[in-house]
Amino acid sequence: MGRNTVNENQIYVGAGQLNPQYIYQMILNNLQYTSSGNFFLMAGPCAIESEEMALRIADRIVNITDKLEIPFIFKGSYRKANRSRIDSFTGIGDEKALKILERIGRKFDIPTVTDIHESHEAAMAAAYVDVLQIPAFLCRQTELLTAAALTGKMVNIKKGQFLSAGAMKFAVDKIKESGNNNVILTDRGNTFGYQDMIVDFRGIPEMRAFNVPVVMDCTHSLQQPNQASGVTGGKPAMIETIAKAAVAVGADGLFIETHPEPENAKSDGANMLHLDLLENLLTKLVRIRKAIS
Repeated sequence: MGRNTVNENQIYVGAGQLNPQYIYQMILNNLQYTSSGNFFLMAGPCAIESEEMALRIADRIVNITDKLEIPFIFKGSYRKANRSRIDSFTGIGDEKALKILERIGRKFDIPTVTDIHESHEAAMAAAYVDVLQIPAFLCRQTELLTAAALTGKMVNIKKGQFLSAGAMKFAVDKIKESGNNNVILTDRGNTFGYQDMIVDFRGIPEMRAFNVPVVMDCTHSLQQPNQASGVTGGKPAMIETIAKAAVAVGADGLFIETHPEPENAKSDGANMLHLDLLENLLTKLVRIRKAIS
């Protein structure tokens, strides 16, 4: 089957595969394979480290998702603002990184997503990418959410690790009441003690009841934050477990950070999936999706 491109005036209705009572509309330019019945994938490196690296990762994921007919949104942070240590890598320069994301979108004809941290960044990032992402720690920042909504772009809100799934209704309302109905919610686990995360999978159907697509962040949900070294740890060996469970309970999409050399990644390498493992994982997940649809 060839690529199934959706233009910006068309609507992708992705709910109803597993739970017909949950209906949402997702308007997104260049989202491919929307009729495949698969979950969609938001994947890429944690941060844009270089153009060569970003293109290499994008090319690999596009080949895999074309083969498996998975709708794909390329993810990359143009800047990392929430680092534990002042000497941590934060980026290669805002405009430089955003232009790389723009080139990837055009080269592969796919949508792109990046996160923003302050309200003045919304319009700037929106000029280059298709989806604006709100980091989990900032999901209650009204000014930031409103600024993202007013760009007219799709807004992906990460659920705060300190919030219940039900509390995310208010974040959704802030976007919609600002005149933008294009909202995604992403679960990234809940804080457990001081240095661990757990996932409550009841949150996926609970958030889907808000009539928005719900994504499971399979990598950040395995973080072990606040390590004594000031560098976040993680449990990447459990990514497959989290992803399988998320698909089984009806997640509309998956979020996976991946890198060809996680041990040398400049940000969040401890919980990223090795790029060489992605195809095998997605193949298994597609089978699960088909089995329960």
